[in-house]
Amino acid sequence: MANHKSSIKRIRQTASRRLRNRYYAKTARNAVRNLRKITNKVEAEEKLRKVSAMLDRLASKNAISKNKAANLKSKLAKTVAKLAA
Repeated sequence: MANHKSSIKRIRQTASRRLRNRYYAKTARNAVRNLRKITNKVEAEEKLRKVSAMLDRLASKNAISKNKAANLKSKLAKTVAKLAA
């Protein structure tokens, strides 16, 4: 167990951040999964904007890496582009 006040506080902060990051990352995974299920192109394009913004926010807060966010956005954009109108 930690002996310094600062390290005890750091442990508390790390635990709360970990829970928050897990929640947001899981929410993003669900949003990506739901976007991939959509077959209507117009609906998918609207959802793509929201999911892209969500991924950018997560990357800026370091919940996921910026490269992972970029890769997901790229793959989702390709998927939406392939949909028939």
